[in-house]
Amino acid sequence: MKTTVAAGIDIGGTNTAFGLVNAEGTLLFQSVFPTPDTPEELVQNVFKVLSTAIATSNYQLVGVGIGAPNGNFYNGTIEFAPNLKFTGIVPLAAMFQEAFGVSAVLTNDANAAAIGEMQFGVAKGMNNFVVVTLGTGLGSGFVCNGNVLYGHDGFAGELGHTIYDYEGRLCGCGRKGCLETYCSATGIVRTCQEWLAKETTASVLRNLSTLTAKSIADAAAQGDELALKAFEFTSMVLGRALADTVAITSPEAIILFGGLANAGDLLAIPLKHHLEANLLHIFKNKVKVLRSNLKEADAAILGAASLIWHAND
Repeated sequence: MKTTVAAGIDIGGTNTAFGLVNAEGTLLFQSVFPTPDTPEELVQNVFKVLSTAIATSNYQLVGVGIGAPNGNFYNGTIEFAPNLKFTGIVPLAAMFQEAFGVSAVLTNDANAAAIGEMQFGVAKGMNNFVVVTLGTGLGSGFVCNGNVLYGHDGFAGELGHTIYDYEGRLCGCGRKGCLETYCSATGIVRTCQEWLAKETTASVLRNLSTLTAKSIADAAAQGDELALKAFEFTSMVLGRALADTVAITSPEAIILFGGLANAGDLLAIPLKHHLEANLLHIFKNKVKVLRSNLKEADAAILGAASLIWHAND
């Protein structure tokens, strides 16, 4: 007898992670590769790997769930994603449905992560929370009264594209000063690059040929002044934005997920401080700041697969 599985696909600006998940939420198979330049190549690559895994493990695929930047749940499309090389409106759900011959459902990647946290992670049992993904960009998934917030057009909850500085950094979306240009893995790299160019502060970061969020976190953990300053600045900007978010949605918790969240207390402790410092009084000491307890990319894969398993919940 074959084991029924759903595919969960998490498309990121840097990598695409995907896997096969059973109805109990067990990740039976997973893989990852750099996100290709075209959606056609993406579908071909995923199909090749998953088809082999399904055939060799006696699985039966019942559906494909996809989490993607600027993913529209209502239309099954990726629309003008600033952190992907895909252009325009891409009917990705239809493309996967045609490739695999089963139903395919698509949502925003951070919404998929939120669903994964609600079903299998630290948000299990919560009805009101926000997941903030800190990777190539800043994604966010809002769960209100137990339901993912989509809005009338499928694009609600774009915290990363609220404005921090209207005359600030150019964002991939074409505007200036979006929050994700400051508070993301790429955002903290931009901060350090700007400071290294204009300051004379001694820093081990000057000796690195390539700056990454991890190398900045490693330097901060060793007490590097500039790296610590970058985490303080990033936490301040994000904390202020999240204080405004709390005033609108009143979540029980804010859950941090993705590359920059791996810095742990380097980010979480100053972030909690700046959040509390800027909260409206009625919300103070009510909102938990948590780090996802799911492995990197697992929440989004599990959440994407849950689009299939829990479609009729």
